[in-house]
Amino acid sequence: MPSLDPAIAEVRLAVRQALAPYAGGRVVVALSGGADSLALTAATVFEASRTATAVTAVIVDHGLQNGSDAVARRAADQARALGADAQVQAVTVAAQHQDGPEAAAREARYDALRSVAAGVGASAVLLGHTLDDQAETVLLGLARGSGAASLQGMPPVREDDDGMRWLRPLLGVRRATTRACCAASDLEFWDDPHNLDPRYTRVRVRERVLPMLEDELGPGIAEALARTAEQLREDAEAFDEMIHETIEDIVEHAEAGISVSVAALAANPAALRNRIIRLVVDSEFGVGLTRLQTLEVARLATDWSGQGPIDLPGCSARRTGGRIVFTARA
Repeated sequence: MPSLDPAIAEVRLAVRQALAPYAGGRVVVALSGGADSLALTAATVFEASRTATAVTAVIVDHGLQNGSDAVARRAADQARALGADAQVQAVTVAAQHQDGPEAAAREARYDALRSVAAGVGASAVLLGHTLDDQAETVLLGLARGSGAASLQGMPPVREDDDGMRWLRPLLGVRRATTRACCAASDLEFWDDPHNLDPRYTRVRVRERVLPMLEDELGPGIAEALARTAEQLREDAEAFDEMIHETIEDIVEHAEAGISVSVAALAANPAALRNRIIRLVVDSEFGVGLTRLQTLEVARLATDWSGQGPIDLPGCSARRTGGRIVFTARA
């Protein structure tokens, strides 16, 4: 018998490991028709067939390009030919979004995927992000100076508030491998023109910045950035455990908000102190603080000279006696 193509074998192995906890159930695969998601869909259908796992491919038509409906229908036909159920979901992308058009499209896409997954009784959604996507995400986070949280990149498994699990089996697989996998499987993939449009920051990182780094610093930059993300996620998990152990003793509910012990914040190292502040505000008010905002709140504990209250997104912080009180803003 002919040997299995190495690219197909690599993608299947990555999917097999991710699918193991969901054997016998149903999963959803996000399919755009591009090489990454098409290789993911093919491998998922193959691996799922060995464990009686049902697969539904969801193709989200954002309606942002002429002919996007035809691209979506073609991807759905490919999924069905592979052996998956397939649904095309047309969505409306918000014309205005605080984080730009890419974020608006992503939000609409994830809402559609979540809705279909819930409707078909799927326990997980598989996404086709690769090691290259991870490297781009880390580099973008580094450029924005947005801290360790963004440098962790995309997690391989994430569970949202509704209990839906989002899986990224291909975070250790290069984009070139997914293209080779499709070629070896006789799968014709679609190249999204937006992926070559330099108006998008991520495209400039992909097409200009990463290749330049490879040329100047040598090969292996993408792998190194992905390893950085993995190491930072491990650190963050350890920090989170410490924070949750600490927070029970120093946080109290207050009228229209929550309060934190000044002495406890001041006694903790800066990294832990800042994480506690961000976690308290995020969990209570559902907003994220910038580093500057976090440091201003921390000064209420470490360098207080009567300043305050501090206006924050969705709340305000003030020092009252031995506590910092966060109160919802009207």
